[in-house]
Amino acid sequence: MAARNSRNGIKLLMSAEQEAQHIVNTARTEKRARLKQAKEEAEKEIAEFRAQMEAEFQMKVLESSGDSGANAKRLELETEVKRDHLKKEASRISYDVVSMLLKSTLPS
Repeated sequence: MAARNSRNGIKLLMSAEQEAQHIVNTARTEKRARLKQAKEEAEKEIAEFRAQMEAEFQMKVLESSGDSGANAKRLELETEVKRDHLKKEASRISYDVVSMLLKSTLPS
């Protein structure tokens, strides 16, 4: 009877081991499928993001190159404004600069 219980126990253990192996294999298969799906979703999101960034870049390129006459006019205007500002500043401080130079070069 002990041998019979021993054989039943071994059969039960082998059956449990096979069931556990089946569960592990199923889990591995499901994990691979989830990883593959996640990878495909990530690649899709990357492609969409890349397309969006490329479209924005192309729009900026068109804005900057397509309207080069307006850009040149804007730059000319900015340059003129800065030049006028520098002239005003120079005329405002020129007396002080001349006075300072005369003080430092002429004996007191």
